[in-house]
Amino acid sequence: MKRNLLVLSILLSLGLIGTVVALPDLFRTDLSVDAAMRAHTIDTLVTRLDEHYVFPDKAKQIAMLLRDRQHDRTYVALTDGEQFAARLTTDMASVAHDLHLKVKFSPQRLRPGVEVDAMAKATSGPARGHTDGVDGVAHLGPAIGYLRISSFPPRAAVAGAYASALDKLSDTVALIIDVRDNGGGAPESVALLISYFVDRPTRLNDTWSRDSGRTTQTWSEGALDGKRYGGTKPVVILAGPGTASAGEDFTYTMQALKRATVIGERTWGGAHPTALYRLGDHFYAAIPHSRTISPITHTNWEGSGVAPDIKAPPAAALAVAKDMLERQLGP
Repeated sequence: MKRNLLVLSILLSLGLIGTVVALPDLFRTDLSVDAAMRAHTIDTLVTRLDEHYVFPDKAKQIAMLLRDRQHDRTYVALTDGEQFAARLTTDMASVAHDLHLKVKFSPQRLRPGVEVDAMAKATSGPARGHTDGVDGVAHLGPAIGYLRISSFPPRAAVAGAYASALDKLSDTVALIIDVRDNGGGAPESVALLISYFVDRPTRLNDTWSRDSGRTTQTWSEGALDGKRYGGTKPVVILAGPGTASAGEDFTYTMQALKRATVIGERTWGGAHPTALYRLGDHFYAAIPHSRTISPITHTNWEGSGVAPDIKAPPAAALAVAKDMLERQLGP
């Protein structure tokens, strides 16, 4: 049970939205997945992919593969829910290579119609780190500031924390932002944080939605609650394999704007906003429904991750960044 709730919490932290996974109301440890449950799960998964997956052609290819697996009786021996979900995820990945695209199993029965965020609040344990995602604000000497961001919660939860942090760091002449362990979150919070590091209205990203067929532009914000750090002071971002989703959005966009130097290793590689869709009483799917597109690079970091400007082992990235800035700033 704890493992399942942790999975849901992690999925939510990666920016997942939707109305498809509900509060569990029945816990069973003896649940065996039978043929009818497997068939219903696959049928619903194929339908949801066809309706929502950001790449319609890939959705059709996945459907063909899953039907072939059914015909070949590949799934017949899979009576364990987690194993069946893992196999479906693997089969989808063999076609789409999409890190956000997953099927998950819950031994608890899932009621439809309850918002994911309401479910998370009711079932999650104590939050790890700070609920606003700001886990560290410090001065590394008189000139260099340090800001650690472990996640990007919704804008309402972070606006005050960002303002407070940037006010405290406004007297520095260079800043290190640490997102090495940032699992993701809300794109609007990414846009808010980036707004502190530009001097004029700046187009950050475009998002194309499969559901609406429309493209929405995301711009930096004008009025901010805290002191604007500005568009000229040196900024270094620490990133690595633990930097995912919205954490990558921040890193990629700041790098594309040439507003930051990225130090560390290549990031996780998941760029598509995702929602949870209920597939039945015990299965749900994370399906990317939109695509982020940089107006500068005309692409994103999906599958490739964000490549650092300066390579360094994640554990050594902070020391490398501090040494580089100290040399740049001089005595």
